[in-house]
Amino acid sequence: MIQLKRLITLLYVFSKYRLDDFIPLALLPWYLRLAFYLAPWRLNPIPKRVPKAKRLRLALIALGPIYIKFGQLLSTRKDILDDELAIELAKLQDKVPAFNHATAVKLIEEALGDKVEDVFQAFDDVPLASASIAQVHAATLKSGEDVVVKVIRPNIEKTIKKDIKLMLVVAKLIENYSSDGRRLRPVEVIEDYQHTIMGELDLLSEAANTSQLQRNFNDSQLLYVPDVYWDYCRPNVMVMERIYGTPIANVEELKKRGTNMKLLAERGVEIFFRQVFRDSFFHADMHPGNVFVSHNTPETPQYIAIDCGIVGTLDKTDQDYLARNLLAFFNQDYHEVARLHVESGWVGEGTKINEFEAAIRSVCEPIFEKPLSEISFGQLLLRLFQTARRFNMEVQPQLVLLQKTLLNIEGLGRQLYPELDLWNTAKPYLELWMKNRIGPQAIYQELKRQIPAWIQHGPQMPELIRDTLLNVSQGPLQQQALTSKLDGIQQQLANQAEKQKNRTLGVIISALGLVGLHTPYLFGQELSLSLVAIGLGWLIIKG
Repeated sequence: MIQLKRLITLLYVFSKYRLDDFIPLALLPWYLRLAFYLAPWRLNPIPKRVPKAKRLRLALIALGPIYIKFGQLLSTRKDILDDELAIELAKLQDKVPAFNHATAVKLIEEALGDKVEDVFQAFDDVPLASASIAQVHAATLKSGEDVVVKVIRPNIEKTIKKDIKLMLVVAKLIENYSSDGRRLRPVEVIEDYQHTIMGELDLLSEAANTSQLQRNFNDSQLLYVPDVYWDYCRPNVMVMERIYGTPIANVEELKKRGTNMKLLAERGVEIFFRQVFRDSFFHADMHPGNVFVSHNTPETPQYIAIDCGIVGTLDKTDQDYLARNLLAFFNQDYHEVARLHVESGWVGEGTKINEFEAAIRSVCEPIFEKPLSEISFGQLLLRLFQTARRFNMEVQPQLVLLQKTLLNIEGLGRQLYPELDLWNTAKPYLELWMKNRIGPQAIYQELKRQIPAWIQHGPQMPELIRDTLLNVSQGPLQQQALTSKLDGIQQQLANQAEKQKNRTLGVIISALGLVGLHTPYLFGQELSLSLVAIGLGWLIIKG
Protein backbone atom coordinates (compact mmCIF):
# COMPACT_ATOMS: atom_id res chain seq x y z
CA MET A 1 0.00 0.00 0.00
CA ILE A 2 2.87 2.39 0.85
CA GLN A 3 4.52 1.69 -2.50
CA LEU A 4 1.23 2.25 -4.35
CA LYS A 5 0.68 5.62 -2.65
CA ARG A 6 4.22 6.70 -3.47
CA LEU A 7 3.84 5.52 -7.07
CA ILE A 8 0.69 7.63 -7.37
CA THR A 9 2.66 10.59 -6.00
CA LEU A 10 5.38 10.04 -8.59
CA LEU A 11 2.86 9.91 -11.41
CA TYR A 12 1.12 13.01 -10.08
CA VAL A 13 4.39 14.99 -9.98
CA PHE A 14 5.33 13.69 -13.44
CA SER A 15 1.97 14.88 -14.76
CA LYS A 16 1.90 18.21 -12.87
CA TYR A 17 5.27 19.33 -14.21
CA ARG A 18 4.79 17.63 -17.60
CA LEU A 19 8.12 15.81 -17.45
CA ASP A 20 7.11 13.89 -20.54
CA ASP A 21 8.41 17.02 -22.29
CA PHE A 22 11.92 15.59 -21.68
CA ILE A 23 11.22 12.28 -23.45
CA PRO A 24 12.44 12.14 -27.08
CA LEU A 25 9.25 10.69 -28.55
CA ALA A 26 10.65 10.60 -32.07
CA LEU A 27 13.15 7.93 -30.96
CA LEU A 28 10.48 5.62 -29.47
CA PRO A 29 8.67 2.79 -31.28
CA TRP A 30 5.28 3.79 -32.73
CA TYR A 31 3.26 1.97 -30.07
CA LEU A 32 5.06 3.79 -27.23
CA ARG A 33 4.59 7.11 -29.02
CA LEU A 34 0.88 6.33 -29.32
CA ALA A 35 0.72 5.46 -25.59
CA PHE A 36 2.32 8.79 -24.71
CA TYR A 37 -0.05 10.73 -26.97
CA LEU A 38 -3.05 9.06 -25.29
CA ALA A 39 -1.69 9.36 -21.74
CA PRO A 40 -3.95 11.22 -19.27
CA TRP A 41 -1.26 13.70 -18.23
CA ARG A 42 -1.60 15.36 -21.67
CA LEU A 43 -4.90 16.79 -20.41
CA ASN A 44 -2.77 18.93 -18.12
CA PRO A 45 -1.32 21.72 -20.34
CA ILE A 46 2.38 22.49 -20.25
CA PRO A 47 2.96 25.67 -18.19
CA LYS A 48 4.10 28.10 -20.86
CA ARG A 49 5.65 30.61 -18.47
CA VAL A 50 7.71 28.01 -16.58
CA PRO A 51 10.84 26.88 -18.46
CA LYS A 52 11.38 23.18 -18.91
CA ALA A 53 14.56 23.18 -16.78
CA LYS A 54 12.79 24.87 -13.86
CA ARG A 55 9.93 22.35 -14.05
CA LEU A 56 12.42 19.51 -13.66
CA ARG A 57 14.03 21.17 -10.64
CA LEU A 58 10.66 21.76 -8.98
CA ALA A 59 9.61 18.17 -9.68
CA LEU A 60 12.78 16.79 -8.08
CA ILE A 61 12.21 18.97 -5.00
CA ALA A 62 8.61 17.75 -4.77
CA LEU A 63 9.75 14.12 -4.97
CA GLY A 64 12.19 14.43 -2.07
CA PRO A 65 15.84 13.92 -1.06
CA ILE A 66 16.70 10.88 -3.20
CA TYR A 67 15.62 12.66 -6.37
CA ILE A 68 17.23 15.94 -5.29
CA LYS A 69 20.55 14.12 -4.97
CA PHE A 70 20.10 12.75 -8.46
CA GLY A 71 19.63 16.31 -9.70
CA GLN A 72 22.75 17.41 -7.82
CA LEU A 73 24.80 14.80 -9.66
CA LEU A 74 23.36 15.81 -13.02
CA SER A 75 24.14 19.47 -12.39
CA THR A 76 27.89 18.81 -12.56
CA ARG A 77 27.68 17.22 -16.01
CA LYS A 78 27.76 20.28 -18.26
CA ASP A 79 29.33 18.12 -20.94
CA ILE A 80 26.05 16.20 -21.34
CA LEU A 81 23.50 18.88 -20.31
CA ASP A 82 22.71 22.20 -21.93
CA ASP A 83 23.70 25.29 -19.94
CA GLU A 84 20.14 26.22 -18.96
CA LEU A 85 19.41 22.83 -17.43
CA ALA A 86 22.79 22.59 -15.66
CA ILE A 87 22.39 26.07 -14.13
CA GLU A 88 18.86 25.31 -12.94
CA LEU A 89 19.78 21.95 -11.39
CA ALA A 90 22.77 23.54 -9.67
CA LYS A 91 20.25 25.37 -7.47
CA LEU A 92 19.49 22.02 -5.83
CA GLN A 93 22.91 22.00 -4.16
CA ASP A 94 22.05 24.40 -1.36
CA LYS A 95 18.82 26.17 -2.29
CA VAL A 96 16.24 23.59 -1.34
CA PRO A 97 13.31 25.24 0.52
CA ALA A 98 14.14 25.54 4.22
CA PHE A 99 11.93 24.20 6.98
CA ASN A 100 10.52 26.38 9.74
CA HIS A 101 13.03 28.17 12.02
CA ALA A 102 11.03 27.35 15.17
CA THR A 103 11.15 23.67 14.21
CA ALA A 104 14.92 23.84 13.77
CA VAL A 105 15.38 25.47 17.18
CA LYS A 106 13.13 22.89 18.83
CA LEU A 107 15.09 19.99 17.29
CA ILE A 108 18.41 21.51 18.37
CA GLU A 109 17.26 22.16 21.93
CA GLU A 110 15.84 18.64 22.29
CA ALA A 111 19.08 17.13 21.01
CA LEU A 112 21.44 19.24 23.15
CA GLY A 113 19.18 19.28 26.22
CA ASP A 114 19.59 23.03 26.64
CA LYS A 115 18.22 26.31 25.32
CA VAL A 116 19.83 27.69 22.17
CA GLU A 117 20.65 30.98 23.93
CA ASP A 118 22.41 29.05 26.72
CA VAL A 119 24.65 27.18 24.27
CA PHE A 120 25.34 29.88 21.67
CA GLN A 121 26.35 33.49 22.01
CA ALA A 122 24.54 34.15 18.71
CA PHE A 123 22.31 32.03 16.48
CA ASP A 124 21.05 33.10 13.03
CA ASP A 125 17.35 32.56 12.45
CA VAL A 126 17.75 32.46 8.65
CA PRO A 127 19.50 29.27 7.44
CA LEU A 128 22.92 29.69 5.90
CA ALA A 129 22.10 26.84 3.50
CA SER A 130 19.30 24.35 3.03
CA ALA A 131 19.85 20.99 1.36
CA SER A 132 17.95 17.78 0.77
CA ILE A 133 18.72 16.06 4.08
CA ALA A 134 19.45 18.91 6.47
CA GLN A 135 19.82 22.66 6.81
CA VAL A 136 22.59 24.74 8.35
CA HIS A 137 22.48 27.79 10.63
CA ALA A 138 25.40 30.08 11.42
CA ALA A 139 26.13 30.56 15.13
CA THR A 140 28.78 31.67 17.62
CA LEU A 141 29.71 29.60 20.66
CA LYS A 142 29.92 31.14 24.11
CA SER A 143 33.71 30.77 23.79
CA GLY A 144 33.66 33.03 20.71
CA GLU A 145 34.29 30.54 17.87
CA ASP A 146 32.25 30.95 14.70
CA VAL A 147 30.44 27.69 13.93
CA VAL A 148 27.67 26.22 11.84
CA VAL A 149 24.88 24.09 13.28
CA LYS A 150 23.56 21.34 11.02
CA VAL A 151 20.16 19.83 11.82
CA ILE A 152 18.38 16.95 10.07
CA ARG A 153 15.02 17.70 8.47
CA PRO A 154 12.01 16.48 10.52
CA ASN A 155 10.38 13.22 9.39
CA ILE A 156 12.86 12.87 6.51
CA GLU A 157 13.59 9.24 7.40
CA LYS A 158 10.00 8.18 6.68
CA THR A 159 10.08 9.77 3.21
CA ILE A 160 13.38 8.13 2.35
CA LYS A 161 12.19 4.71 3.48
CA LYS A 162 9.08 5.00 1.31
CA ASP A 163 11.19 5.88 -1.73
CA ILE A 164 13.64 3.06 -1.06
CA LYS A 165 10.80 0.53 -0.77
CA LEU A 166 9.37 1.68 -4.09
CA MET A 167 12.80 1.59 -5.75
CA LEU A 168 13.34 -1.95 -4.45
CA VAL A 169 10.01 -3.06 -5.93
CA VAL A 170 11.01 -1.63 -9.31
CA ALA A 171 14.50 -3.14 -8.98
CA LYS A 172 13.06 -6.60 -8.28
CA LEU A 173 10.79 -6.33 -11.32
CA ILE A 174 13.79 -5.39 -13.47
CA GLU A 175 15.85 -8.23 -12.02
CA ASN A 176 13.11 -10.82 -12.55
CA TYR A 177 11.74 -9.78 -15.91
CA SER A 178 14.44 -7.83 -17.73
CA SER A 179 17.05 -9.60 -19.84
CA ASP A 180 19.62 -7.27 -18.26
CA GLY A 181 18.34 -7.76 -14.72
CA ARG A 182 20.97 -10.20 -13.49
CA ARG A 183 23.83 -8.29 -15.08
CA LEU A 184 22.77 -4.91 -13.68
CA ARG A 185 22.10 -6.32 -10.17
CA PRO A 186 19.61 -3.49 -9.41
CA VAL A 187 18.53 -4.85 -6.02
CA GLU A 188 22.13 -4.91 -4.77
CA VAL A 189 22.71 -1.40 -6.08
CA ILE A 190 19.57 -0.03 -4.38
CA GLU A 191 20.40 -1.80 -1.12
CA ASP A 192 23.89 -0.34 -1.25
CA TYR A 193 22.43 3.12 -1.89
CA GLN A 194 19.97 2.60 0.97
CA HIS A 195 22.86 1.90 3.33
CA THR A 196 24.62 5.03 2.11
CA ILE A 197 21.74 7.49 2.32
CA MET A 198 20.50 6.15 5.67
CA GLY A 199 24.03 6.70 6.95
CA GLU A 200 23.64 10.38 6.00
CA LEU A 201 20.86 10.67 8.57
CA ASP A 202 23.31 9.94 11.40
CA LEU A 203 25.29 13.13 11.99
CA LEU A 204 27.55 11.40 14.52
CA SER A 205 28.69 9.21 11.65
CA GLU A 206 29.24 12.30 9.50
CA ALA A 207 31.23 13.92 12.29
CA ALA A 208 33.45 10.83 12.54
CA ASN A 209 33.95 10.83 8.75
CA THR A 210 34.88 14.51 8.89
CA SER A 211 37.47 13.89 11.59
CA GLN A 212 38.97 10.97 9.63
CA LEU A 213 39.22 13.01 6.43
CA GLN A 214 40.78 15.86 8.39
CA ARG A 215 43.46 13.50 9.78
CA ASN A 216 44.20 12.17 6.29
CA PHE A 217 44.88 15.71 5.04
CA ASN A 218 46.33 17.18 8.20
CA ASP A 219 48.58 20.17 7.33
CA SER A 220 47.94 19.54 3.62
CA GLN A 221 48.10 22.40 1.13
CA LEU A 222 45.59 20.58 -1.08
CA LEU A 223 42.54 20.18 1.15
CA TYR A 224 41.26 21.76 4.36
CA VAL A 225 38.60 20.03 6.46
CA PRO A 226 36.93 22.03 9.29
CA ASP A 227 37.02 21.04 12.97
CA VAL A 228 34.17 19.19 14.65
CA TYR A 229 32.93 20.30 18.08
CA TRP A 230 32.12 16.89 19.53
CA ASP A 231 30.53 18.21 22.74
CA TYR A 232 27.65 19.56 20.66
CA CYS A 233 27.17 16.64 18.26
CA ARG A 234 24.16 14.34 18.38
CA PRO A 235 22.59 11.89 15.88
CA ASN A 236 20.48 14.68 14.35
CA VAL A 237 22.60 17.76 15.20
CA MET A 238 26.24 18.56 14.42
CA VAL A 239 28.30 21.65 15.24
CA MET A 240 31.49 22.35 13.31
CA GLU A 241 33.88 25.16 12.48
CA ARG A 242 32.52 27.78 10.09
CA ILE A 243 34.64 28.07 6.95
CA TYR A 244 35.10 31.07 4.72
CA GLY A 245 35.70 30.43 1.05
CA THR A 246 34.38 30.86 -2.46
CA PRO A 247 31.88 28.24 -3.66
CA ILE A 248 33.56 26.10 -6.31
CA ALA A 249 30.73 26.79 -8.76
CA ASN A 250 31.36 30.57 -8.61
CA VAL A 251 33.97 30.54 -11.36
CA GLU A 252 33.77 34.28 -12.01
CA GLU A 253 34.51 35.10 -8.37
CA LEU A 254 37.44 32.67 -8.35
CA LYS A 255 38.91 34.34 -11.42
CA LYS A 256 38.46 37.81 -9.88
CA ARG A 257 40.48 36.65 -6.89
CA GLY A 258 43.33 35.64 -9.20
CA THR A 259 42.90 31.91 -8.65
CA ASN A 260 45.15 29.63 -10.70
CA MET A 261 42.31 27.74 -12.39
CA LYS A 262 44.51 25.15 -14.11
CA LEU A 263 46.22 24.22 -10.84
CA LEU A 264 42.88 24.24 -9.02
CA ALA A 265 41.40 21.72 -11.47
CA GLU A 266 44.51 19.50 -11.35
CA ARG A 267 44.58 19.57 -7.55
CA GLY A 268 40.96 18.40 -7.50
CA VAL A 269 41.96 15.32 -9.50
CA GLU A 270 44.98 14.73 -7.25
CA ILE A 271 42.83 14.96 -4.11
CA PHE A 272 40.45 12.36 -5.51
CA PHE A 273 43.20 9.88 -6.36
CA ARG A 274 44.93 10.38 -3.02
CA GLN A 275 41.70 9.62 -1.19
CA VAL A 276 41.00 6.52 -3.27
CA PHE A 277 44.47 4.97 -3.51
CA ARG A 278 46.51 6.36 -0.63
CA ASP A 279 43.81 6.40 2.05
CA SER A 280 41.05 4.13 0.66
CA PHE A 281 38.65 6.64 2.20
CA PHE A 282 37.04 9.14 -0.13
CA HIS A 283 34.43 11.88 0.09
CA ALA A 284 31.65 10.49 -2.10
CA ASP A 285 29.35 13.52 -2.29
CA MET A 286 31.57 16.08 -4.02
CA HIS A 287 28.88 18.13 -5.71
CA PRO A 288 29.58 21.90 -5.94
CA GLY A 289 27.48 22.73 -2.88
CA ASN A 290 29.97 20.84 -0.69
CA VAL A 291 33.20 22.24 -2.11
CA PHE A 292 34.77 25.67 -1.54
CA VAL A 293 38.11 27.31 -2.31
CA SER A 294 40.03 29.06 0.44
CA HIS A 295 40.49 32.82 0.13
CA ASN A 296 44.16 32.37 1.04
CA THR A 297 46.96 31.89 -1.53
CA PRO A 298 44.91 31.98 -4.77
CA GLU A 299 48.04 31.17 -6.80
CA THR A 300 48.32 27.85 -4.95
CA PRO A 301 44.61 27.29 -4.23
CA GLN A 302 43.42 25.07 -1.42
CA TYR A 303 40.11 23.21 -1.46
CA ILE A 304 37.73 23.14 1.51
CA ALA A 305 35.41 20.12 1.85
CA ILE A 306 32.27 19.93 3.96
CA ASP A 307 29.36 17.48 4.34
CA CYS A 308 31.12 14.14 4.75
CA GLY A 309 27.89 12.20 5.22
CA ILE A 310 28.69 9.90 2.30
CA VAL A 311 32.14 8.35 2.12
CA GLY A 312 33.43 5.35 0.22
CA THR A 313 36.14 2.78 0.78
CA LEU A 314 37.80 0.15 -1.38
CA ASP A 315 39.61 -3.00 -0.30
CA LYS A 316 43.09 -3.75 -1.65
CA THR A 317 41.73 -6.04 -4.35
CA ASP A 318 39.43 -3.36 -5.75
CA GLN A 319 42.17 -0.73 -5.48
CA ASP A 320 44.58 -2.92 -7.42
CA TYR A 321 41.99 -3.83 -10.04
CA LEU A 322 40.95 -0.21 -10.54
CA ALA A 323 44.52 1.10 -10.78
CA ARG A 324 45.58 -1.54 -13.29
CA ASN A 325 42.49 -0.91 -15.42
CA LEU A 326 42.97 2.85 -15.45
CA LEU A 327 46.65 2.55 -16.32
CA ALA A 328 45.81 0.13 -19.11
CA PHE A 329 43.28 2.62 -20.47
CA PHE A 330 45.80 5.46 -20.24
CA ASN A 331 48.29 3.33 -22.20
CA GLN A 332 45.60 2.15 -24.63
CA ASP A 333 46.45 -1.44 -23.67
CA TYR A 334 43.07 -2.98 -24.47
CA HIS A 335 44.33 -6.54 -24.09
CA GLU A 336 45.23 -5.85 -20.46
CA VAL A 337 41.80 -4.28 -19.83
CA ALA A 338 40.09 -7.34 -21.31
CA ARG A 339 42.31 -9.75 -19.39
CA LEU A 340 41.61 -8.00 -16.07
CA HIS A 341 37.86 -8.11 -16.65
CA VAL A 342 37.89 -11.80 -17.57
CA GLU A 343 40.18 -12.83 -14.68
CA SER A 344 38.08 -10.87 -12.17
CA GLY A 345 34.95 -12.73 -13.31
CA TRP A 346 33.14 -9.48 -14.01
CA VAL A 347 32.17 -10.51 -17.52
CA GLY A 348 30.22 -13.59 -18.51
CA GLU A 349 31.74 -17.02 -18.06
CA GLY A 350 33.48 -18.24 -21.19
CA THR A 351 34.20 -14.76 -22.54
CA LYS A 352 37.19 -14.84 -24.87
CA ILE A 353 39.81 -12.23 -24.12
CA ASN A 354 40.53 -11.47 -27.79
CA GLU A 355 36.83 -10.89 -28.56
CA PHE A 356 36.36 -8.62 -25.56
CA GLU A 357 39.60 -6.80 -26.45
CA ALA A 358 38.31 -6.12 -29.97
CA ALA A 359 35.03 -4.74 -28.59
CA ILE A 360 36.85 -2.41 -26.17
CA ARG A 361 39.15 -1.20 -28.97
CA SER A 362 36.16 -0.34 -31.16
CA VAL A 363 34.83 1.90 -28.37
CA CYS A 364 38.08 3.53 -27.27
CA GLU A 365 39.96 4.17 -30.50
CA PRO A 366 37.56 6.82 -31.88
CA ILE A 367 37.68 8.58 -28.51
CA PHE A 368 41.48 8.51 -28.24
CA GLU A 369 41.73 10.10 -31.68
CA LYS A 370 40.65 13.35 -29.99
CA PRO A 371 43.06 15.55 -28.00
CA LEU A 372 43.29 14.22 -24.45
CA SER A 373 41.86 17.45 -23.06
CA GLU A 374 38.64 16.80 -25.01
CA ILE A 375 38.13 13.23 -23.76
CA SER A 376 35.29 12.83 -21.27
CA PHE A 377 35.79 9.98 -18.86
CA GLY A 378 32.05 9.95 -18.20
CA GLN A 379 31.24 9.44 -21.88
CA LEU A 380 33.90 6.74 -22.13
CA LEU A 381 32.38 4.87 -19.17
CA LEU A 382 28.94 5.10 -20.73
CA ARG A 383 30.15 3.67 -24.05
CA LEU A 384 32.06 0.89 -22.30
CA PHE A 385 29.01 -0.13 -20.25
CA GLN A 386 26.94 -0.28 -23.41
CA THR A 387 29.56 -2.49 -25.06
CA ALA A 388 29.94 -4.71 -21.99
CA ARG A 389 26.25 -5.61 -22.15
CA ARG A 390 27.10 -7.97 -25.02
CA PHE A 391 29.43 -9.85 -22.69
CA ASN A 392 27.03 -9.93 -19.70
CA MET A 393 29.23 -7.67 -17.60
CA GLU A 394 27.74 -7.28 -14.11
CA VAL A 395 27.42 -4.02 -12.21
CA GLN A 396 29.79 -3.94 -9.21
CA PRO A 397 27.91 -2.28 -6.32
CA GLN A 398 31.11 -1.53 -4.38
CA LEU A 399 32.25 0.70 -7.25
CA VAL A 400 28.99 2.61 -7.78
CA LEU A 401 29.94 5.34 -5.28
CA LEU A 402 33.39 5.59 -6.84
CA GLN A 403 31.97 5.99 -10.34
CA LYS A 404 29.56 8.67 -9.10
CA THR A 405 32.39 10.54 -7.36
CA LEU A 406 34.68 10.34 -10.37
CA LEU A 407 31.93 11.80 -12.56
CA ASN A 408 31.46 14.60 -10.03
CA ILE A 409 35.19 15.35 -9.97
CA GLU A 410 35.45 15.39 -13.74
CA GLY A 411 32.40 17.62 -14.02
CA LEU A 412 33.88 20.08 -11.51
CA GLY A 413 37.26 20.01 -13.25
CA ARG A 414 35.78 20.75 -16.67
CA GLN A 415 33.74 23.58 -15.17
CA LEU A 416 36.85 25.17 -13.62
CA TYR A 417 39.26 24.58 -16.49
CA PRO A 418 37.70 23.23 -19.71
CA GLU A 419 41.10 22.18 -21.06
CA LEU A 420 41.68 19.89 -18.05
CA ASP A 421 43.62 16.79 -19.12
CA LEU A 422 42.25 14.28 -16.64
CA TRP A 423 44.32 11.46 -18.12
CA ASN A 424 47.76 13.04 -17.94
CA THR A 425 46.97 14.52 -14.53
CA ALA A 426 46.04 11.14 -13.05
CA LYS A 427 48.50 8.85 -14.83
CA PRO A 428 51.73 9.87 -12.97
CA TYR A 429 49.99 9.50 -9.63
CA LEU A 430 48.71 6.01 -10.50
CA GLU A 431 52.12 4.91 -11.77
CA LEU A 432 53.76 6.09 -8.56
CA TRP A 433 51.10 4.33 -6.47
CA MET A 434 51.65 1.04 -8.30
CA LYS A 435 55.41 1.36 -7.90
CA ASN A 436 55.07 1.98 -4.17
CA ARG A 437 52.62 -0.89 -3.84
CA ILE A 438 54.82 -3.60 -5.36
CA GLY A 439 58.32 -2.12 -5.08
CA PRO A 440 61.08 -2.68 -2.48
CA GLN A 441 59.71 0.04 -0.22
CA ALA A 442 56.33 -1.72 -0.09
CA ILE A 443 58.01 -5.03 0.80
CA TYR A 444 59.99 -3.32 3.55
CA GLN A 445 56.85 -1.67 4.98
CA GLU A 446 55.01 -5.00 4.97
CA LEU A 447 57.98 -6.59 6.75
CA LYS A 448 57.84 -3.93 9.46
CA ARG A 449 54.10 -4.49 9.82
CA GLN A 450 54.43 -8.27 10.16
CA ILE A 451 57.43 -8.40 12.54
CA PRO A 452 55.46 -7.80 15.78
CA ALA A 453 53.27 -10.82 14.95
CA TRP A 454 56.36 -12.90 14.11
CA ILE A 455 57.94 -11.96 17.44
CA GLN A 456 54.74 -12.84 19.30
CA HIS A 457 54.09 -16.18 17.60
CA GLY A 458 57.57 -17.21 16.52
CA PRO A 459 58.45 -19.29 19.63
CA GLN A 460 55.25 -21.32 19.27
CA MET A 461 55.66 -22.10 15.57
CA PRO A 462 58.01 -25.14 15.93
CA GLU A 463 55.64 -26.77 18.42
CA LEU A 464 52.65 -26.07 16.16
CA ILE A 465 54.46 -27.61 13.19
CA ARG A 466 55.44 -30.66 15.27
CA ASP A 467 51.88 -31.17 16.58
CA THR A 468 50.45 -30.86 13.06
CA LEU A 469 52.84 -33.44 11.66
CA LEU A 470 52.12 -35.82 14.52
CA ASN A 471 48.36 -35.47 14.01
CA VAL A 472 48.73 -36.24 10.32
CA SER A 473 51.00 -39.22 10.94
CA GLN A 474 48.63 -40.63 13.57
CA GLY A 475 45.45 -40.44 11.45
CA PRO A 476 42.95 -43.31 11.82
CA LEU A 477 43.90 -44.96 8.53
CA GLN A 478 47.65 -44.99 9.25
CA GLN A 479 47.73 -45.33 13.00
CA GLN A 480 48.21 -49.11 13.13
CA ALA A 481 50.88 -49.19 10.43
CA LEU A 482 52.90 -46.40 12.05
CA THR A 483 52.70 -47.51 15.68
CA SER A 484 55.98 -49.41 15.58
CA LYS A 485 57.79 -46.45 14.04
CA LEU A 486 56.26 -43.79 16.28
CA ASP A 487 59.18 -43.49 18.67
CA GLY A 488 61.64 -43.01 15.82
CA ILE A 489 59.40 -40.49 14.07
CA GLN A 490 58.88 -38.53 17.27
CA GLN A 491 62.61 -38.36 17.88
CA GLN A 492 63.21 -37.27 14.27
CA LEU A 493 60.48 -34.64 14.52
CA ALA A 494 61.88 -33.41 17.80
CA ASN A 495 65.30 -32.95 16.18
CA GLN A 496 63.77 -31.21 13.18
CA ALA A 497 61.63 -29.03 15.42
CA GLU A 498 64.72 -27.99 17.40
CA LYS A 499 66.53 -27.05 14.19
CA GLN A 500 63.47 -25.22 12.90
CA LYS A 501 63.16 -23.41 16.21
CA ASN A 502 66.75 -22.26 15.90
CA ARG A 503 66.19 -21.16 12.30
CA THR A 504 63.04 -19.23 13.29
CA LEU A 505 64.91 -17.56 16.13
CA GLY A 506 67.70 -16.65 13.72
CA VAL A 507 65.26 -15.15 11.21
CA ILE A 508 63.58 -13.09 13.92
CA ILE A 509 66.89 -11.77 15.28
CA SER A 510 68.12 -10.89 11.78
CA ALA A 511 64.81 -9.21 10.94
CA LEU A 512 65.03 -7.16 14.13
CA GLY A 513 68.48 -6.09 13.09
CA LEU A 514 67.26 -5.03 9.64
CA VAL A 515 64.40 -3.04 11.12
CA GLY A 516 66.79 -1.51 13.65
CA LEU A 517 68.91 -0.09 10.84
CA HIS A 518 65.94 1.99 9.69
CA THR A 519 64.14 2.33 13.00
CA PRO A 520 66.59 3.77 15.56
CA TYR A 521 64.11 3.62 18.44
CA LEU A 522 64.34 -0.20 18.44
CA PHE A 523 67.98 -0.25 19.63
CA GLY A 524 68.35 3.44 20.48
CA GLN A 525 71.01 5.12 18.34
CA GLU A 526 73.38 2.14 18.58
CA LEU A 527 73.46 0.95 14.96
CA SER A 528 76.23 -1.47 15.90
CA LEU A 529 73.63 -3.47 17.86
CA SER A 530 71.58 -3.79 14.67
CA LEU A 531 74.62 -5.15 12.80
CA VAL A 532 75.40 -7.57 15.64
CA ALA A 533 71.76 -8.77 15.58
CA ILE A 534 71.94 -9.41 11.83
CA GLY A 535 75.22 -11.36 12.20
CA LEU A 536 74.04 -13.37 15.21
CA GLY A 537 70.83 -14.30 13.47
CA TRP A 538 72.75 -15.48 10.39
CA LEU A 539 75.05 -17.67 12.52
CA ILE A 540 72.08 -19.27 14.26
CA ILE A 541 70.41 -20.01 10.90
CA LYS A 542 73.61 -21.57 9.47
CA GLY A 543 74.42 -23.44 12.68
